[in-house]
Amino acid sequence: MDFEFTDDQVSLRDAVAKWVEKGFDFSRRQALTKAGGQTRAVYNELAELGLTGLAVPEQHGGMGFGAVEAMVVMEELGRGLVNAPYAAGALVAPALLAAAPAALQAAWLPKIASAEALVVLAHQERTARYRLNHVTTTATQAGGTWTLSGQKSVVPAADEADAFIVPARIDGPTDATAGIGLFLVEKGAAGATVAAYPTQDGARAGELKLAKATATLITAEGWSVLEQAVDIGIAAACAEGVGAMDKMVDITVDYMNTRKQFGVTLSTFQALKHRIADVKMQQELGRSMSYYASLKLGEPAAQRRRAISQAKVQLGNSMRFVGQQCTQIHGGIGVTDEYISSHYFKRLTMLEMAYGDTMHHLGEVSCRMQDTAGVFA
Repeated sequence: MDFEFTDDQVSLRDAVAKWVEKGFDFSRRQALTKAGGQTRAVYNELAELGLTGLAVPEQHGGMGFGAVEAMVVMEELGRGLVNAPYAAGALVAPALLAAAPAALQAAWLPKIASAEALVVLAHQERTARYRLNHVTTTATQAGGTWTLSGQKSVVPAADEADAFIVPARIDGPTDATAGIGLFLVEKGAAGATVAAYPTQDGARAGELKLAKATATLITAEGWSVLEQAVDIGIAAACAEGVGAMDKMVDITVDYMNTRKQFGVTLSTFQALKHRIADVKMQQELGRSMSYYASLKLGEPAAQRRRAISQAKVQLGNSMRFVGQQCTQIHGGIGVTDEYISSHYFKRLTMLEMAYGDTMHHLGEVSCRMQDTAGVFA
């Protein structure tokens, strides 16, 4: 299999890397975090590079690129520790709106491509424990108008978003996959309120409360669309984790080459050499499974979902190991807020939890591999 990137993909990577180097250094990130984590201005700068239109079809003003280009971008954003809601707004939302009627696509996709609108998925519920099919938010239709009632948690950039895509139950029991519709709720809609807060990694999220909130139906058959969009989000999180691990390892190796104990640099100690070798092995295992996840996004649902969960398990293990080991090598400075490495550790920890933690996806892998007796195939 050919893992070489095309010239266009290399150019895309270089463009994002140059923006990160010039426009998003650690001091800017720290300032944004201390100000509350709002990053809509950063998101608009990504739009100037054309990145918010990456996954939007060309007929709606986007570039119509695929999963590999998205992976390339997410790796660089992870390497730069960019805490803007890029994946949520530019990758996941267009996948969900692809199921909408033509008029709704024409109204929103061009705005997403230009960053005039930030649209995010609001799907998590307090009692769901990462289960996408556990939907207690209800949708009711009366007089041709849909209204939603319920609450969604940890919605990315909730107070900066212009609209939310909300899974809600049209009919059926709470855990049924049938009967889940997808709806668009605009910011300021009657009955919709947001309670926002900063997150541990310097970004923002919020609670979306819906009390008979006015909504627009995207599709009444939302289950398969929701699964695919979440898989895109998982693949993006995996790629971001690879970029973050790359940079954290580079920072740690540089520290080992400059920090001295007993008159010699840390890099001369054999035990630490073995430890950083183990770190690099986990780093590369994570990279290979991130590639696997992105390449499997075009597969049928059964194969795609299993591959995505396999990748999330490996990335969860890799991110935890790399984060913990690099922090321990640094010693006390590795957990201070003033030192950049600690922020990579926080982000890696958040990414492990995104769209289901390692134990959740280990269960998903097990459920989907009974016919192979636990052997990856």
